[in-house]
Parts: sequence; C-alpha cells; structure tokens
Amino acid sequence: MPIFRPGEIKITILLSAVLIAALGPRIAGATLGEPEVTVQSDVAQLRASIKNSDDRASYRVHEIQLPGGTLLREFVAPGGNVFAVAWNGPTKPNLRQALGKYFDAMVSAPKAKFADRRHLQIQQGDLVVQGSGHMRAGFSGRAYLVSAIPSGVNLGDLH
Repeated sequence: MPIFRPGEIKITILLSAVLIAALGPRIAGATLGEPEVTVQSDVAQLRASIKNSDDRASYRVHEIQLPGGTLLREFVAPGGNVFAVAWNGPTKPNLRQALGKYFDAMVSAPKAKFADRRHLQIQQGDLVVQGSGHMRAGFSGRAYLVSAIPSGVNLGDLH
C-alpha cells in the first residue's frame, strides 16, 4: 500500500517547495550590515570563490568571483561589519543574498522619478542602492548603509 495517493504527491512537493522558498532567505548568510564572518557563508551560498582580500586604510575589501563572471565586493569596517557591497559583471548577483535583511527594504522602497529599467536609485532610511546596466552591456551597482561608513571613506571608492 503506497504512503501517498497520486494527488497527495503533487501537493506534498508543492508545499515542500513553498517551505524551502520561505525559509531560504533565513538560511542564507546575510552580508550588508552583518559581521565579516558571513563572507565565508556568502561564498558557499553563492557557489563563488574569494578572489582577493585587501586591507585599506580604514576598511577591508573582499572580492568574490561569482560563477557567472560577476565580481562582488564586500566592504568591511574596522568594527567588523559589512557596510557596503558593490558588483560589476555580465549578470546581477543574488541581491537577496548580498543585501540580506535590507533586501525587503529595497524592494518596498518608492522608485525614483527618473528610474527606468536600466537604472536603479533607492534611498530608504539608512540604505542606499544604486545600479545600472542591461544584458550584453553588463551590470554594476552598489549598496551601502550611510551611518555605517567609516570616517574618511570616499563613496567613490565603493565600486
């Protein structure tokens, strides 16, 4: 005697997929605003590799090479938290993973009047997200927490 009837199998599979999708963001290691130790979990979650880690005067940068060729940079303040992320490459990174708990704020933020399909400019409280690009030309962008930027850091260096 089978455990499931034919119709119950489809429902079980569907409910399992919904549960995994709902828990996915909570399982993944967050980046923006999180401790530096999440860099390693980001690498594992994104199936990527750390290309370079560089100590600058007032922050550290971890460059993560994503499988599709996009370079994701995570900027870490002296206190050990990620205060900014930036990306550049042929595909967009998983922004849910890169922005962590700030992803929902980005999605729910009002769109700028001049925004279009190729440009993104969002400021929602402490969060700023900027991006541009399209297929064949590549994508670039950055997200940062205004209050978490260490003193002396130039926004132009966060790319």
